[in-house]
Order: sequence, then structure tokens, then C-alpha cells
Amino acid sequence: MKYIRSPSLKRLFSFRRHSFDEDLPGESPQKLRKPTWKCYSYEEISAATNGFSPENLVGKGGFAEVYRGVLVENGLTIAVKRLKKTGNVEKNEKEFLTEIGTLGHVSHPNVTALLGCCMDNGLYLIFQFSSKGSVASLLHDEKLPPMDWKTRYKITVGTAGGLHYLHKTCPRRIIHRDIKASNILLSDDFEPQISDFGLAKWLPSQWSHHSIAPIEGTFGHLAPEYFMHGVVDEKTDVFAFGVFLLELISGKKPVDSCHQSLHSWAKPILQKGDVKQVVDPKLGGNYDIAQLNRLAFAASLCIRASPVSRPTMSEVLEVITMDRDMAAMVPPEEEEDDRPEFWELEDLEYDDDTCSSSTDSVSILYPPL
Repeated sequence: MKYIRSPSLKRLFSFRRHSFDEDLPGESPQKLRKPTWKCYSYEEISAATNGFSPENLVGKGGFAEVYRGVLVENGLTIAVKRLKKTGNVEKNEKEFLTEIGTLGHVSHPNVTALLGCCMDNGLYLIFQFSSKGSVASLLHDEKLPPMDWKTRYKITVGTAGGLHYLHKTCPRRIIHRDIKASNILLSDDFEPQISDFGLAKWLPSQWSHHSIAPIEGTFGHLAPEYFMHGVVDEKTDVFAFGVFLLELISGKKPVDSCHQSLHSWAKPILQKGDVKQVVDPKLGGNYDIAQLNRLAFAASLCIRASPVSRPTMSEVLEVITMDRDMAAMVPPEEEEDDRPEFWELEDLEYDDDTCSSSTDSVSILYPPL
């Protein structure tokens, strides 16, 4: 592993009990969902959503709206993603077709299940409905009780398993490009499912990376090499997963009201080994300290500035699930020759302590570099 230069990291991965490339939780053949496709008629999905009633609207984004519905034929609860007819129609249609093409190759318990599509009177994608909503909606809703540690840990492991599948064992090598809490949906038993593949890219095995322009994504989650140069590979998702990990651990949003990124706040604290300072105070100390140490250590590796020094998702899974106390493991500083020759996102922070505007993570679209 090229990125491991520190003796401590070498010792860490020398304790492997098994290879995650060969044996991952939830990836045995009997547990994988076989893709099923159906072309629904507009009448079917209109009836299911009561004519796309506003009461059934459960989510909306830049180019689509999502409605809850119940199929008349079998009573199955579904989510219907309807493409908006406003904005950049050509771009919206491209993302819609990208999502269909990508999900057609995907079958995993931790990736959202595509049931079919409809191209009558518009463009629609039909998914299984995730009854618990997104991680973001549960984690940051002040009206709800704090998410308990057991659930946070389960979400972490499941999401990591889904990402490993996309990167390594899926028939196509898929880079999601928009891993964040609002794109991780939860089933009845809080099983995480990666969703929204509108920005996804697949890489042929002989390609090392994609060079993409314009740059699209969510501020606070973008890896430095992507943000500055449009370079995309598996390590782009690893960085975003590291931010997602920090969000679950801390309960903080990826960007605060003063536009400071979560990872730039947490990075120096983790570097000092002060893990408990990062923990969500709403947990009230009710967490597994060994699991916390593993998750914090994994996050500190994922958010490294240099993609070469970040772990793969196989290695991330190994860290967060290994039966070993990580309390003594402090991530070593990146060596000078591992640091990228461009600004990190920390350089984009605001230093004004008086800022008061509330800013959530927002999707951004940059012109070609």
C-alpha cells in the first residue's frame, strides 16, 4: 500500500484477519439483490402518488422532486423521482440517464434499489421507499431525539460496505461523486442505502482517473484534487466518506454558519488524539469508546489532502470493523512530498467571528478550469 509510510500504519494493517476484497459484510451471493426492471406507465405512478399530490412530496433537489406512493397492483410503497421541466433541461436529462445507466449495473443491500422507470409525460425513476428518510434528516432535525451511537455505527459500516462494492466488486467500477448524509437513505431497520447517482461516473479498469469539467458536487465534501483540478477516482469518494464519518461522530453539519468546513475543524483535533472533543455532546457519553476510536482514526485517514495517502474503502472497512482498540493510534502527519501542490479547502475558510448567516451544504457548479 503506497500511502502507508508510517511504522504505526504498517503495524495496523499487519494485523489483518481477512481480506475485505474477498469477504465483506452483506456481500455473499445469497444476500445480493438481483436487479429487476419494469417500465411503468404514467397512469400507474400517477395513481400511486395521487396525481403527484403535494402531500406526497418527500424531497426535492436541483433537478428533481421525489414523491411517496403506493402501487395499486401490489400495495408496495415506492419513491418516484420526477425530473423537473425547468432549468437546464439537457443537463437534467443527462443526469437522469446517467442514474439509470449506473444503477442498471448495481445490486447491493447498501445501494438503493431501482425498481424501474417511466418515460411517458416526462422522465421518472421508481425506487423502493426508504421509510426512515435520509441520515441528514434524522441527524440534524432538532425536533427528533439524538441518533444513538449503535445506529450511527451501523450506518457507518453499511455505507462503507456499499462504497467498497461500487469501487471494487460491482460489474462496473463506479465513482459516486456526491457522498453525503442527505444521499444516504435508511430502511425500516436503519440499514443505509447509497442513493442519487446523478453525478456518478464509471471508470474502465485501465483508467486511473477521470478529468472532469465543470466541477459539480457539494461544498464541504469535495476532495482537494477534485475541487482544484477536476481529478476524480475512488479516493474522491473516500474523502467525502471521511467527512460523512465526522458528521456522524460529531453531529455537526459539513459546513457551519461561518462557512468553515467540518473536516478542517476536526483535523487538528484528531491529529492531537483528542477524539472525545469531536464527539456529539447530544450523545451524553453513551457510545462505545473502542468503536469511536476506530471511526475517528478512519476519518482522519480519509480526509488527508493527498489522495495517495488516503486508504481504500477496503482498508477503511478493515479499520472500522477490526476487533482491536485504536486508543493508542494517532494518525501521523502527512509527509511533505505527499501534500498536493495546490490549496486545501482550509484556505477557503472565513475568519470573521461575527458571521451569523445559516449555511447548509449546497450544491455548486463551477465553470471549466
